[in-house]
Amino acid sequence: MSSALKKLRNIGIMAHIDAGKTTVTERILYYAGKTYKMGEVHNGTAVMDYMEEEQKRGITITSAATKCPWKGFEINLIDTPGHIDFTAEVERSLCVLDGAVAVFDGSEGVQAQTETVWRQGQKYDLPCLCFVNKMDKIGADFEMTVRSICDKLLASPVSVQIPIGAESSFAGIIDLIKMKAVVYRTEEMGATFEEKDIPSELRELAREKRNEMVELAAEHDAELMDSFVHDKPIDAEMLTRALRKGTLSNKLHPVFVGSALKYVGLQRLLDGVVAYLPSPLEKEVVTGHKPTDKDKKVAIKCDPNGSLVALAFKITSDMHGDLSFLRIYQGKLKAGSRVLNPNRNRRENITRIFEMHANERKLLDSASAGDIVAVVGLKQTLTGDTICDPKKPICLPSISFPQTVMNMSIEPKTAAEKAKLADALASLRREDPTFACKTDPETGETIISGMGELHLEILQHKLVRDKGVNVRVGKPRVAYREAITNSAQAEGKFIRQTGGHGQYGHVVLQVEPLLTEDGHWSRDVEFENMAGADVVPREYGPDVERGAREALSSGPLAGYPVVGVRITLIDGSFHSVDSSSLAFEQAAAIAVEKAIKEADPVLLEPVMRLQVVVPQASFGAVQGNLLAKRGLITDCRVHGSMQVIDAKAPLAEMSGYSSEIRSVTAGRGTFTMEPLSYEKVPEQIASRVIF
Repeated sequence: MSSALKKLRNIGIMAHIDAGKTTVTERILYYAGKTYKMGEVHNGTAVMDYMEEEQKRGITITSAATKCPWKGFEINLIDTPGHIDFTAEVERSLCVLDGAVAVFDGSEGVQAQTETVWRQGQKYDLPCLCFVNKMDKIGADFEMTVRSICDKLLASPVSVQIPIGAESSFAGIIDLIKMKAVVYRTEEMGATFEEKDIPSELRELAREKRNEMVELAAEHDAELMDSFVHDKPIDAEMLTRALRKGTLSNKLHPVFVGSALKYVGLQRLLDGVVAYLPSPLEKEVVTGHKPTDKDKKVAIKCDPNGSLVALAFKITSDMHGDLSFLRIYQGKLKAGSRVLNPNRNRRENITRIFEMHANERKLLDSASAGDIVAVVGLKQTLTGDTICDPKKPICLPSISFPQTVMNMSIEPKTAAEKAKLADALASLRREDPTFACKTDPETGETIISGMGELHLEILQHKLVRDKGVNVRVGKPRVAYREAITNSAQAEGKFIRQTGGHGQYGHVVLQVEPLLTEDGHWSRDVEFENMAGADVVPREYGPDVERGAREALSSGPLAGYPVVGVRITLIDGSFHSVDSSSLAFEQAAAIAVEKAIKEADPVLLEPVMRLQVVVPQASFGAVQGNLLAKRGLITDCRVHGSMQVIDAKAPLAEMSGYSSEIRSVTAGRGTFTMEPLSYEKVPEQIASRVIF
């Protein structure tokens, strides 16, 4: 079994939108023999973009999983979205993978969303290969792309290949390890290629680049360092071993090159995946904890003979029930078995296990450590929950997701569809952890929240097309937040006297602003119990915290949630007979509401990080337009005939910006946007929001 695990790779394809991730994946599936016909994104025939919305829009919305063979190895592959509105899909995929391939547009280098997905990968310490794609595109520049990987991502790129030509003259690649030119036959869809001697005009450059590669790799292998220092011969095996060591320690990032659209370089990229990325056995040991004690850590080894431990990282609704995607970290999972969800303390049944190929399934009897599978039968399990052996309960670290930034009201078109809408929204919440819905207590409206306009639009289409619910929607609205600027202290008493036992809860709470290192309000709320057990018994501490947090769900200015607050329980009193959980919960809510009002509350708005790419002739108009939107330009640079603008701007001002930028730039301008921080709303604008 360990020999099979050594030949398993769990990898993800990640990149900025339109860098060519899905096309790369389609080519990999074709060359690995998983598909007999090559799908194309622009024709809507890509295997991995199987949703109707994905085929219509030409973008990836949901991460798709598949398994394919390559030269005796098995590769579990997940194709992730590039659009920031679907960042949760990237987050939950990367957290269960062992390595990643980052795809770069050879004419653009590192783009805004590339930085986001790279940070997500580094958060999980994922070894990563780089693939410089689209070398046949106008403006393609391999050296510029490698420099941007180094400068913007603070990575350590090491070129293991260089291109032969660029743009229309792109003819193939030079393998710096074997020192051979590789030319692909495009008439055979790149399935066959020929190794030749390096063209004479590129030999000096190839020798120079190989020396750079050897020098970087030698830092990670003593034998190679000795050969390099003493000018001894260096063979391909020695180089590959050193590069693998550097990649596994996340200190080197081998760079491959090609053009997925023109069928160039994909087989060598697959060779790189099996040569440099880790097997499940080579990843660091995952640490879990006992469900009853978070401080009691448990090491989880990739051992098929251990007790079962798996993480549910994705839930999708299905006509036969929820389909739950699991990464198995330890033990074996069998169809028909009974398992425990320690996060919810519920027993669950595994009725069927599938190996996934996009939306196609292959039924399995069992799966074991290292595998990524989908199962049917889990009723209570949500994204981030652990599945384990009932006799040996263990919790894995859960997955954290960003807060929603945009709201929209929604209602069924007919009264008969009201119950149907409630069921559909509950199903969407199980599927998508960045989707939220609530009922406005004042208006009775159902409010749905998401990561952006596109996200909400896709959710609306899902409700209509997949769930069969006809709905009316309001205009998307910004998800404001409230915060405090000063410290304040308040007392809360909840005393009720009835015929029998009464209710008695009394607390004194202090609130103060909770800021991040860069001076912005944190999106979190912290609670600390500093009161002695003689004034507030320990068993009521969780009730005080729950009441305090619930009170923050609606702020005093406009009813938006309050964030960036540290709450400290400093004093109180109790009654030996009348005190109860409910009384302390209510007392805490009263104290927090008072304290927040006295702590000079302010309105916060989500501020977005923007990257705008426009023709130089349109730069002035676009710059003026951004400034009019309360935008702040942080950097400008020329890239070919285009001007790249880095900026930040309030989300409230960015509605409909895609239409505006197309109008100003005659259709040639593009932009990407991602959440950056929450900042104080200027007073004259806040007065319009706070009625």
